[in-house]
Amino acid sequence: MDSSPTSLFDSYEQDFKQILQSIREKLEGDGSDQRGEQKKAALRRVEMELDEADEMIAQMEIEIQGIPQSIRPQYQTRIRLSKADLAHYKKLSREMHAQASRADLFSRAPATSDEPYGSSDRARLLAGTTILEDGSRRLHESQRIALETEEQGADILRNLIGQREQIENARNTLQTADNSIDRASGTLKKMIRRMYQQRVVVAIIIVVLVLLIGIILWEKLWR
Repeated sequence: MDSSPTSLFDSYEQDFKQILQSIREKLEGDGSDQRGEQKKAALRRVEMELDEADEMIAQMEIEIQGIPQSIRPQYQTRIRLSKADLAHYKKLSREMHAQASRADLFSRAPATSDEPYGSSDRARLLAGTTILEDGSRRLHESQRIALETEEQGADILRNLIGQREQIENARNTLQTADNSIDRASGTLKKMIRRMYQQRVVVAIIIVVLVLLIGIILWEKLWR
């Protein structure tokens, strides 16, 4: 089993590419020519696969936090490219949903022999199309904001991780400094102790010398 720090990232990226290939085939390949219920079913499967692709990108963003800083930028670039590809197919999926909804509205509209659509039916269809397009635009804007928020959250997470590493390094440095101060303090105490011991020895020697000199003088003066 590959235990490299990028193995899980590569695995999720491979899964993402496979899901994206399946989406591409449904939206741009043979699946794009389907009509009616088959097209609706294909679009529902695309929605499910888009959710799975989102989950793969989320897993990739989690795994990138464990990749060494020296090679992390190239993996961040790969995530940005994956997000761009996914955003493209999300937009294409929304457009095809809108087309399918409009086709469904027109197929259900009543027709007369003289005029395909009555004025009231045409107005309702136009109003429905306008509402649908407005909803699609709002959905696109919401997804864009969500993507930007997700990217900002990932940047904040990366910054927090970097700050945590800096704090841990500072804490280790402070602990090393504390240990050095403790050792220096112990050495200084030993030096002070030795100094006092030397002073006591010198004082004793001086007292003994004074006593000896006094004894010698006493003997010379009184004998």
